[in-house]
Amino acid sequence: MSFFAVLLALVIEQLRPLPRQNRIHDSLVAWTRWTGRNFDAGRDHHAWVVWTINVALPAVLVFVVHLLLTRFNLMLALAWDIVVLYLTLGFRQFSHYFTDIRNALERGDEIQARRLLAEWRQLDASDLPHTELLRHVIEHSLLAAHRHVFGVFFWFVLLSSLGLGPAGAVLYRLAEFSSRYWAFRSRTVGVPINERLMQRSQQLFTWIDHVPARLTAFGFAVVGDFEEAIACWRRDAGLWRSGNDGIILAAAAGAVGVRLGGSAPPPLTPERSRGFTAGGSTEDTDAAGSTPGLPPELGHLRSVVGLVWRSVVLWMLLLALLSLANLVG
Repeated sequence: MSFFAVLLALVIEQLRPLPRQNRIHDSLVAWTRWTGRNFDAGRDHHAWVVWTINVALPAVLVFVVHLLLTRFNLMLALAWDIVVLYLTLGFRQFSHYFTDIRNALERGDEIQARRLLAEWRQLDASDLPHTELLRHVIEHSLLAAHRHVFGVFFWFVLLSSLGLGPAGAVLYRLAEFSSRYWAFRSRTVGVPINERLMQRSQQLFTWIDHVPARLTAFGFAVVGDFEEAIACWRRDAGLWRSGNDGIILAAAAGAVGVRLGGSAPPPLTPERSRGFTAGGSTEDTDAAGSTPGLPPELGHLRSVVGLVWRSVVLWMLLLALLSLANLVG
């Protein structure tokens, strides 16, 4: 049933994607803000309370609904799984930015591409060199594909196989959003309401994302240049401050043969461990601390799209085989 739930959710999401501004996202922001406002009193254990109510409680409620529907009608339970996956998993939740940026670059409208990147990632992209602009688009797109598709997919399959329905999809999506929301609040407000809450949410998401990040990287290696992807994974994952992100990006860089990492102004991506003087050109020189490969070009955007879709097909085929083996067994 997991295979059909994922497949139908992806098809529906392609045909009827959620709009860029939607009530689900607004409700998620309101829910996260409400839990922080009502259950956070600044103590260390309050960070656990807020995270549990904000992330774990909805996952439990989703499982309870799935359990009740399963006892009543399996088709209703399947429909419930599809609805939850439609709201938590899918390319169209982020791909409109990627598509619009790629279209702008293909038209030669780099100003529009920079504006869209700034809107997408809340950063100042006005001084980025051309190759750095492409690199940022590639890196953010790969991470978005992992967090919106592969991470949700792996947690859904895992907990669904244990009889917990779509609880894994909700757990992963809310954990990812919580870690991102409190970090965003700390930047916009200046001082986080509870620094322990921000740190705890990021730490818990790092743990939750540990295995999915490595499965995503392995999928990229299988459907791309396997030897180079594994080599980059082992050698270059440490270029990024986040170990999980580094593994994904290093493996993807090797699989496609593109140079990622290296120079970046600190205000753009604070998770990067290296910096440079904004406005400096890296067109003809190797960026320090980058993966090997060709400098990012417009054609690499199409290569990245192909890499992601091939990886989706790979994991869907494996899920189909597992589902078939379970039925036969």
